[in-house]
Amino acid sequence: MDENLAELERRSISIIREAKAQFSNLAVLWSTGKDSTATLWLCKKAFFGKIPFPVIHIDTGYQFPEIYEFRDRIAEEWGLDLIIAKNRDALEAGISPEGGRLECCTRLKTEALKRIIDEYGFDALILAIRRDEHGIRAKERIFSPRDREFRWRYTDQPAEMWDLYVKPSKDFSHMRVHPILHWTELDVWEYVRQENLPVNQLYFSSGGKRYRSLGCMPCTVPVPSEAKTINEIIEELKETKIPERAGRAQDKERAYMMQKLRSLGYM
Repeated sequence: MDENLAELERRSISIIREAKAQFSNLAVLWSTGKDSTATLWLCKKAFFGKIPFPVIHIDTGYQFPEIYEFRDRIAEEWGLDLIIAKNRDALEAGISPEGGRLECCTRLKTEALKRIIDEYGFDALILAIRRDEHGIRAKERIFSPRDREFRWRYTDQPAEMWDLYVKPSKDFSHMRVHPILHWTELDVWEYVRQENLPVNQLYFSSGGKRYRSLGCMPCTVPVPSEAKTINEIIEELKETKIPERAGRAQDKERAYMMQKLRSLGYM
């Protein structure tokens, strides 16, 4: 195993096990993308091949068919306890990206997640976000509390010294746990190659373009690329100057918009 990847894996598994020890009702979010699939794999490794808590997929109803196929296939192969979170009321009311992406993300993602947390009583969620992915996520902590209104207080984050993670004692609904916050996009792809992890086909080039970050169909476009294999993706990342989320809807990806969404409970 590569020494850098070994150290990243060791720290991530330690964080996952610490979360399992501190919280009584834990779950992990899975988008089916490379980061969250790698995080599921780390959870499997942390507990000797079996993830001992539910896996949540937030279904907006606007995702690629390839995402649903990948989700169902891997969930069966890996024996996942899969929970699908879907805000059917909002979809029936006609909520869509065309009506405004802030409202759409809030209703179809954040509110769907809130309902699942309320229904199952989860006190912590594992998420596969990375600091290098978006500037706002650089403000995050490994253990990041959400208040009773599910809000992220980005100006009042807990100190994390000597790898000690402590949950708050008051005004606390649930904890967001980020075991790959310290990884980079290149780290994830090198780990995918090393561990031979399954990958959604949307990441590979077709017709000179590929998806570098997976989201809803109306909000995600492919970027120019000829990378058709994991090795080619890794080599491309070593040279590219294109941001990872360049293919995501820009009005949502602006720093202010992302910070507002995340303060309301968005991933």
